Amino acid sequence: MRLVGQNDKKGLLGIAAWSRPVARAVRRTRLRGAVAGLAVAAVASGCAQGGIADPAVGTSPAGGPVPSRSAVPVSPPSATRTPDGRKPQSAQQAHAARVAAARRWRLARVPLVPPPPPAVKPRITTRKGFEVDGHEESGLPPVFTTVPTNRKVVFLTIDDGAEKDPAFLRMMSDLKVPYTAFLSDYVIKDDYGYFRRLQRAGADLHNHTLHHRYLPALSYRHQQYEICGMQEVMEERYGERPVLFRPPFGNYNRDTLRAARSCGVRYVALWNEEVFVDRWDHREEDRRIRPGDIVLSHFRGRDEWKGTMPDMIRRFLDRVTAEGFAVARLEDYL
Repeated sequence: MRLVGQNDKKGLLGIAAWSRPVARAVRRTRLRGAVAGLAVAAVASGCAQGGIADPAVGTSPAGGPVPSRSAVPVSPPSATRTPDGRKPQSAQQAHAARVAAARRWRLARVPLVPPPPPAVKPRITTRKGFEVDGHEESGLPPVFTTVPTNRKVVFLTIDDGAEKDPAFLRMMSDLKVPYTAFLSDYVIKDDYGYFRRLQRAGADLHNHTLHHRYLPALSYRHQQYEICGMQEVMEERYGERPVLFRPPFGNYNRDTLRAARSCGVRYVALWNEEVFVDRWDHREEDRRIRPGDIVLSHFRGRDEWKGTMPDMIRRFLDRVTAEGFAVARLEDYL
């Protein structure tokens, strides 16, 4: 459509006597054109004076054109979302969330953030006095209670799976505290889904045998059945064959380690401290927590404890935080 110009106006005014509606249309057209011109001038003036705030694209650089909405770069979803679809938090937001979670779960202090995983993994060896005959020569999995590190970190491990407390799941998801669960099939098979939810929330799941037997009393084949059978359950239910194994009660013999190796186990993780709702037990006489210590607890509730799993986690976190330790992910050091 052609805009009406000055010459058009003169011709139209000459016939205004018999076509006043046409003349009025011309005037409206000219008025709209004038308003559009003023708007263009205002935009140009704004750019020259340092930019304008566009609600979609922000302020343009001084002297430069205002970018169109289609010109705004769009980051790919992977760069702007976490794996679970949420926007990543800034450092300030993450700290504020930790403070709020600590208050919500009645912790005495905000848990410390662990350092990044080590670039060079420490060499895991069998603790002195925990060897079996021909241990290293036979290439049997190392048995350890502490990860060799100078960092002030400890590792939380929780055994069996008897208690399935939804409050514990919420607490650990809220606080984002890493931990490793060693599971036995006989107590988790009534609710595999609970531990799948733990896994999705960040827990690492490993092998604690099918039936929680005292392994040294069993033959090599029977021990192999207990350990390899649980490997099969873990792979079927949780998608992975564990590399970590914890023998029930912490008891093992040479056949245990041979059987574990045959099932794909690479490490046998014991513990240096055990935490309950109402106390701590220590392997060392001085009752101190050391850098790299593995701490044991259990999936238990009021049926066997004087409290709940969140009560146990509160006792655990309050002490390690007060002593300057962060809780790190065990698998990051292996």
